[in-house]
Amino acid sequence: MAADAPLTRRGFLALGAGAGLAVATGCGGGGRGAAPAALPLQPGPMTLDLAGHEAATWGYGTVPGPEIRLRAGDVLRVRLDNGLPEGTTVHWHGLAPPNAMDGVPGVTQDPVGPGGTFLYEFRTPVAGSFMYHAHVGVQLDRGLYGPLVVEPRDEPLSYDGEYVLMLDDWADGVEETGPHTDHGGVPAESAVDPGAPTTVSFGGRTYPLVLVNGHPPDDPPVLEGRPGDRLRLRVMNVAADTGFRFAVAGHPLTVTHTDGMPVEPVTVDVLRLGMGERYDVLVELDRRDGAWQIGIAPEGRRGWGRAVLRYAGSPASSAPPVTAWPAELDGRPAEHADLIAVEPLALPPGRPDRVFDLTLDGTEIGGQSYPDADPLTVAEGEWVRLTLRNTGAKWHPMHLHGHHFQVLTPSGRGPVKDTVAVPARGGVVTVDFLATNPGRWLFHCHNHHHMEDGMVRLVRYGRK
Repeated sequence: MAADAPLTRRGFLALGAGAGLAVATGCGGGGRGAAPAALPLQPGPMTLDLAGHEAATWGYGTVPGPEIRLRAGDVLRVRLDNGLPEGTTVHWHGLAPPNAMDGVPGVTQDPVGPGGTFLYEFRTPVAGSFMYHAHVGVQLDRGLYGPLVVEPRDEPLSYDGEYVLMLDDWADGVEETGPHTDHGGVPAESAVDPGAPTTVSFGGRTYPLVLVNGHPPDDPPVLEGRPGDRLRLRVMNVAADTGFRFAVAGHPLTVTHTDGMPVEPVTVDVLRLGMGERYDVLVELDRRDGAWQIGIAPEGRRGWGRAVLRYAGSPASSAPPVTAWPAELDGRPAEHADLIAVEPLALPPGRPDRVFDLTLDGTEIGGQSYPDADPLTVAEGEWVRLTLRNTGAKWHPMHLHGHHFQVLTPSGRGPVKDTVAVPARGGVVTVDFLATNPGRWLFHCHNHHHMEDGMVRLVRYGRK
């Protein structure tokens, strides 16, 4: 985008995350209109340009894949055309589709084989910032992901421009000591998991790069705006193994949504995002000019990612140095207690119908590891409470498919989310959800390697 091009409220995704904006428009409300044309989603082998280094990977044509954007009440229709040499599926992270559309192999559908097709089709009544990604093996740990935005019918926020930022740890096609990886001079902060290793690794995996919309630090995406503008940033952690801090030098962040669900606005310095978490923030462009570092720091381990916020008319030479560390990364974070739900779950009076007290240790949930794990059985209409106690040395971002849950906080109106990070070494988080979407649903750690090692339980609907 040219530096003097006007920004619009509808916004764009113009940072190399897709060849174009893929918009899904469907019949809303009464559903009498013609069915929308299916959007093609075509996973396959591809190369990704990492600041001049060609990396072989898999993706949906671009990394991230094309943005899917629709309005609350629309029907999402996506045709998966599998160009991979193995089976795949698509999971709609944060949405609550009918069970058969959830994209979990062996649970809700069979993998779509090489050359095969599958039509995902369901209505999307809830607005928010979501993601889609592959859910077979460790395919997510390549480039098989993309942003999915459901806009409300009546947008309550006022802003001048919008960007989607997908944060990812990256290893495909990059040697551990190869180009664009030497950013060890950036300090490693570790408030969430102070005992984590000093490299971005788990179980022998090493991630030489942190990417923002598919861009390494040496080739950062650039966000542009004019003095006086207000930008909306939809920040998404799609990494397989890494939690991140996110901050904009010289600019506080006003949090308006977490995992797509609205909260009372609260201004902070820094976000912490576990794998699978998303935050929407507003940034006021109240400086006169210049370019400002958007810093992305892995929690508890080395590594560095960045984007640049540039005021329109500022020269390219004003860009900050690659490793410039925004002081805001060490500032006040958004805590669960700060995030008050605008639309809390409609929990009935009294006490939960069913309570599960689950210890997170190693790759076990409640002392069991999938597939040799008993399902967590609930009944339709029940109020269910999960208390998660992390006794291990790793933090665990826990994700529930098919539902939104409310995090319990002293205010009684904690945030409504679908993924919640449980701190290591004694961290406790309690969440409530309503069993209103029958089926068999995954509840798992969104560290992809933990999940593959069995840190999964099924939530199964049964009889009361």
